[in-house]
Amino acid sequence: MKGRAGGEREKTMRQLAFGNDELAGAEGFDRAEVIPLHEEAQEPRPARGVRRTGWLLVACGLALLPWLYVLATGLPATATAAHWPVAWVGLDTLEALGLIATGLLAARGDRRHALAAAATATLLVVDAWFDTTTAAPGGDFATAVAMALGAELPLAALCGRLALRALSRHA
Repeated sequence: MKGRAGGEREKTMRQLAFGNDELAGAEGFDRAEVIPLHEEAQEPRPARGVRRTGWLLVACGLALLPWLYVLATGLPATATAAHWPVAWVGLDTLEALGLIATGLLAARGDRRHALAAAATATLLVVDAWFDTTTAAPGGDFATAVAMALGAELPLAALCGRLALRALSRHA
């Protein structure tokens, strides 16, 4: 199948070249140009600095794996945070700003909404995770689960969908 398509493409290109040769000899045409109808799409190779940065990030991620064991075995079961309200208000503020930025950029048709949507989706998932895992048993936990399932995770899915659609459309 691939050979057939390639053969048809070559035939079409020969026809275009023949037609261009005829045009080149006609009055008013100094030079003919052959424009290929189909070119193979090739992913550009990332620059050396980008590749190095990518490998550095992979190494950092792998280096964190042993740290996870240290945390899992060394952290106390309960802890008191001095700035607990500031942490949660700050996270929810970032989510609100992310939703607003994503919405405004998407409404304007700005492709950068994909970046804001991806970051906002991440914040919403993190919020759902920490709400449910830090909630006290009983009513607090039920509220955290309701917020996660009713608001945070659906909004995260919507933002993730927006980001993926924008990236796949412009790739």
